[in-house]
Amino acid sequence: MPSPHVICPASQTPSGIDQRLAAPCRPTVGQNGRMGSSIGANIRRLREERGWSQARLAHEVCKAARVQGDPVGRQEVSRWETGKRTPREWLPSIAAALGVSMDVLRTPLTAPEPPLPTLADFLPAEDPLEPLSDRTGRRIGRGDVDDLRQRVHGLRLADDVLAGGDLIRPALRDLRRAVKVYRENTYTSEVGKQLLRQIGELAQIAGWIASDAGQHDEAERIYRLGLSAARQAEDHTLAGHIAGSLAYQMSNNGREGEGVTLAQAALNDAGPDAPPKARALYLDRVAWAHTKAGEAQPAMRALGEAGQALSEDTPGAESPAFLYWVSAGELRIMESRVYTELHRPLRAVPLLREVLGGYDATHTRELALYLSWLAVALADANEPEEAAAVAERVISLGADTPSERVAERVRVILGRLQEYAEVPEVAALLAEHPAA
Repeated sequence: MPSPHVICPASQTPSGIDQRLAAPCRPTVGQNGRMGSSIGANIRRLREERGWSQARLAHEVCKAARVQGDPVGRQEVSRWETGKRTPREWLPSIAAALGVSMDVLRTPLTAPEPPLPTLADFLPAEDPLEPLSDRTGRRIGRGDVDDLRQRVHGLRLADDVLAGGDLIRPALRDLRRAVKVYRENTYTSEVGKQLLRQIGELAQIAGWIASDAGQHDEAERIYRLGLSAARQAEDHTLAGHIAGSLAYQMSNNGREGEGVTLAQAALNDAGPDAPPKARALYLDRVAWAHTKAGEAQPAMRALGEAGQALSEDTPGAESPAFLYWVSAGELRIMESRVYTELHRPLRAVPLLREVLGGYDATHTRELALYLSWLAVALADANEPEEAAAVAERVISLGADTPSERVAERVRVILGRLQEYAEVPEVAALLAEHPAA
């Protein structure tokens, strides 16, 4: 299994987010201990057994120590767990908070196998959402949170019909504004948690938009910011959604091993109590990650589990608003894409035709993307004439769609059709679009 710790791309100032958010993504080993030290590993194990976030443990430690002002925060707990810092004087309070003896904390773990990666492994080393010590802004209330919630959902709906190139600027502007509100103003603890949740949702859709626009480094920084916000808000369902989005980007951009690790971590961290739609989405991401890694059996198994998870969803059951699009039809689309990537056109083509037969034509980008998999599947099925006709439609739809994902799929289709360059329909298509 590849290391769950992801090294960021070459450092550069984000184009859309405040420079203070550009924190390193991978912690380094400090002088106070090695990564995965016995005490740190025990703290993490005991915390996760209780279902606590790092922020929750920090609060409980301060409570046990009977100190004012929360001198221990999530960052300090993260340093303990990764072995960058030894708790020392905080050890009795940690033990009291966790309800164990100090000997339990000091006892080396006997299991030789490394722990499964968790989403904590993917958090920024420093907290990009740390409120300013001297906050002079106004008092934020529930009405402000509701306004932000509506704005976030509006951006999600806009992404259904507009491409990343059209939405990247307003998305980054909204994210920067939301972080500024959180860092510079005052609010109750509950309102603060709601703000963090909306920042997480906004970061997920902004990261998705940035990725669609081809700004992958920017998208990764945004996703990590959102992951931090969701975990601080203790919203594990949202954290899994954000992590799955980042895993999807990794899988599609030459980081297949990391994509598998992160997609699986999102599923593991969410646990069995996540809403059925959420579990179906996580498992879809796992299936795609295994597919891009060339691992057919785990991919097919995850697809089956995704379908089972969605079947447990009942009419009227509560699900987060950001899962509004998860449906049986979307699972069939992913299934057909997996079959296409695994070169099983006899399964892929009927599924794609079924789904595309009733697909909403206003969702231009998604229609172009799904047609692109149909074109490749038809080529694999030795139907180059029909593949060329579908490819022509993809190119036509993508001409006015500023989406790097669509542009990349056009390149994939034309590359696949080179094998049939002597077929007249294909030859005409390749001659008309040589640059692509």
